[in-house]
Amino acid sequence: MSFPSTLRRLLLLIAATAIATTLLVTPSAAQATTRTAAAPAVPKATPVAAAIIRGNKIVAVARAQQGKPYRYGARGPGAFDCSGLAGFAYAKVGLRLPRTAQAQYTAARKISSAVARPGDLVFWMSGSRAYHVAVYAGAGRVWHAPKPGDRVKLAPIWSWSQVRFGRIGS
Repeated sequence: MSFPSTLRRLLLLIAATAIATTLLVTPSAAQATTRTAAAPAVPKATPVAAAIIRGNKIVAVARAQQGKPYRYGARGPGAFDCSGLAGFAYAKVGLRLPRTAQAQYTAARKISSAVARPGDLVFWMSGSRAYHVAVYAGAGRVWHAPKPGDRVKLAPIWSWSQVRFGRIGS
Protein backbone atom coordinates (compact mmCIF):
# COMPACT_ATOMS: atom_id res chain seq x y z
CA MET A 1 0.00 0.00 0.00
CA SER A 2 1.37 3.42 -0.91
CA PHE A 3 0.54 6.52 1.10
CA PRO A 4 0.79 10.09 -0.20
CA SER A 5 3.95 11.80 1.14
CA THR A 6 1.97 14.13 3.44
CA LEU A 7 0.16 11.23 5.06
CA ARG A 8 3.43 9.27 5.34
CA ARG A 9 5.08 12.21 7.14
CA LEU A 10 2.10 12.53 9.47
CA LEU A 11 2.22 8.82 10.34
CA LEU A 12 5.98 9.02 10.98
CA LEU A 13 5.47 12.06 13.22
CA ILE A 14 2.78 10.26 15.22
CA ALA A 15 4.98 7.18 15.59
CA ALA A 16 8.00 9.26 16.65
CA THR A 17 5.90 11.14 19.20
CA ALA A 18 4.58 7.87 20.65
CA ILE A 19 8.10 6.46 20.93
CA ALA A 20 9.50 9.65 22.49
CA THR A 21 6.64 9.81 24.99
CA THR A 22 7.22 6.18 25.97
CA LEU A 23 10.94 6.82 26.50
CA LEU A 24 10.37 9.94 28.60
CA VAL A 25 7.94 8.41 31.09
CA THR A 26 9.47 7.07 34.29
CA PRO A 27 8.48 3.52 35.23
CA SER A 28 6.60 4.69 38.32
CA ALA A 29 4.57 7.21 36.29
CA ALA A 30 3.87 4.63 33.60
CA GLN A 31 2.67 2.08 36.16
CA ALA A 32 0.50 4.47 38.15
CA THR A 33 -3.07 3.32 37.86
CA THR A 34 -5.02 5.83 39.92
CA ARG A 35 -5.61 9.35 38.72
CA THR A 36 -7.62 12.12 40.29
CA ALA A 37 -9.68 14.44 38.17
CA ALA A 38 -8.38 17.48 40.06
CA ALA A 39 -4.68 16.68 39.60
CA PRO A 40 -3.87 14.54 36.58
CA ALA A 41 -0.46 12.93 36.72
CA VAL A 42 2.23 14.53 34.63
CA PRO A 43 4.89 12.06 33.46
CA LYS A 44 8.37 12.99 34.64
CA ALA A 45 11.38 12.62 32.43
CA THR A 46 14.08 10.21 33.55
CA PRO A 47 17.51 11.81 34.15
CA VAL A 48 18.83 10.45 30.85
CA ALA A 49 15.74 11.62 28.96
CA ALA A 50 16.05 15.06 30.57
CA ALA A 51 19.70 15.24 29.47
CA ILE A 52 18.72 14.25 25.92
CA ILE A 53 16.02 16.92 25.85
CA ARG A 54 18.51 19.52 27.14
CA GLY A 55 21.07 18.44 24.52
CA ASN A 56 18.50 18.82 21.75
CA LYS A 57 17.69 22.32 23.02
CA ILE A 58 21.40 23.22 22.95
CA VAL A 59 21.59 22.03 19.35
CA ALA A 60 18.45 24.02 18.47
CA VAL A 61 19.96 27.21 19.93
CA ALA A 62 23.20 26.66 18.00
CA ARG A 63 21.23 25.96 14.80
CA ALA A 64 19.25 29.19 15.27
CA GLN A 65 22.56 31.11 14.99
CA GLN A 66 23.21 29.73 11.50
CA GLY A 67 24.64 32.33 9.15
CA LYS A 68 25.83 34.74 11.83
CA PRO A 69 29.40 35.93 11.27
CA TYR A 70 32.52 34.74 13.05
CA ARG A 71 34.21 37.42 15.12
CA TYR A 72 37.11 36.66 17.44
CA GLY A 73 36.03 36.93 21.09
CA ALA A 74 32.33 37.39 20.22
CA ARG A 75 29.74 35.73 22.42
CA GLY A 76 26.62 36.66 20.46
CA PRO A 77 23.94 37.32 19.74
CA GLY A 78 25.06 39.05 16.52
CA ALA A 79 28.41 37.30 16.00
CA PHE A 80 30.35 34.44 17.55
CA ASP A 81 33.69 32.78 17.86
CA CYS A 82 33.77 29.02 18.49
CA SER A 83 33.70 29.08 22.28
CA GLY A 84 31.28 32.02 22.27
CA LEU A 85 28.76 29.96 20.27
CA ALA A 86 29.08 27.00 22.63
CA GLY A 87 28.76 29.25 25.69
CA PHE A 88 25.73 31.05 24.22
CA ALA A 89 23.92 27.79 23.41
CA TYR A 90 24.60 26.35 26.86
CA ALA A 91 23.56 29.56 28.62
CA LYS A 92 20.13 29.33 26.96
CA VAL A 93 19.51 26.06 28.82
CA GLY A 94 20.90 27.37 32.11
CA LEU A 95 24.43 25.96 31.96
CA ARG A 96 27.41 28.26 32.23
CA LEU A 97 30.61 27.51 30.30
CA PRO A 98 34.03 29.10 30.73
CA ARG A 99 35.07 31.55 28.01
CA THR A 100 37.72 29.75 25.92
CA ALA A 101 37.83 26.38 24.15
CA GLN A 102 40.67 25.26 26.44
CA ALA A 103 38.81 26.30 29.59
CA GLN A 104 35.66 24.55 28.32
CA TYR A 105 37.72 21.42 27.65
CA THR A 106 39.09 21.52 31.19
CA ALA A 107 35.58 21.93 32.64
CA ALA A 108 34.01 19.14 30.55
CA ARG A 109 33.79 15.51 31.60
CA LYS A 110 35.65 13.57 28.92
CA ILE A 111 33.54 11.00 27.08
CA SER A 112 34.11 8.67 24.15
CA SER A 113 32.70 9.33 20.70
CA ALA A 114 30.64 6.15 21.13
CA VAL A 115 28.51 7.70 23.88
CA ALA A 116 28.44 11.26 22.52
CA ARG A 117 24.96 12.66 21.98
CA PRO A 118 23.62 15.88 20.50
CA GLY A 119 24.47 18.86 22.67
CA ASP A 120 27.83 17.50 23.83
CA LEU A 121 30.98 19.46 23.04
CA VAL A 122 33.55 18.48 20.43
CA PHE A 123 37.10 19.77 20.89
CA TRP A 124 39.89 19.89 18.32
CA MET A 125 43.20 19.23 20.01
CA SER A 126 46.81 20.06 19.34
CA GLY A 127 48.75 17.99 21.83
CA SER A 128 46.93 18.51 25.13
CA ARG A 129 45.46 21.91 24.17
CA ALA A 130 41.97 22.49 22.76
CA TYR A 131 42.11 25.06 19.97
CA HIS A 132 38.53 24.78 18.67
CA VAL A 133 35.15 23.76 20.10
CA ALA A 134 31.79 22.97 18.53
CA VAL A 135 28.36 21.72 19.57
CA TYR A 136 27.79 18.10 18.54
CA ALA A 137 24.66 17.80 16.36
CA GLY A 138 24.81 14.01 16.02
CA ALA A 139 25.63 11.80 13.04
CA GLY A 140 29.23 13.06 12.91
CA ARG A 141 28.26 16.71 12.46
CA VAL A 142 28.75 19.86 14.52
CA TRP A 143 27.44 23.40 14.75
CA HIS A 144 30.36 25.78 14.95
CA ALA A 145 31.74 29.24 14.24
CA PRO A 146 34.73 28.15 12.16
CA LYS A 147 37.09 31.06 11.43
CA PRO A 148 37.36 34.73 10.46
CA GLY A 149 35.45 35.44 7.26
CA ASP A 150 33.15 32.46 7.78
CA ARG A 151 29.74 32.07 9.40
CA VAL A 152 28.09 29.77 11.93
CA LYS A 153 27.24 26.55 10.13
CA LEU A 154 26.65 22.82 10.33
CA ALA A 155 29.69 20.84 9.22
CA PRO A 156 30.93 17.26 9.32
CA ILE A 157 33.64 16.51 11.87
CA TRP A 158 36.92 16.65 10.03
CA SER A 159 40.10 15.03 11.31
CA TRP A 160 38.53 12.56 13.74
CA SER A 161 42.00 11.79 15.08
CA GLN A 162 42.22 15.33 16.50
CA VAL A 163 38.86 15.49 18.29
CA ARG A 164 37.83 14.73 21.84
CA PHE A 165 34.29 14.79 23.22
CA GLY A 166 33.17 16.37 26.46
CA ARG A 167 29.95 16.68 28.44
CA ILE A 168 28.81 19.40 30.79
CA GLY A 169 26.18 18.36 33.32
CA SER A 170 24.64 14.90 33.40
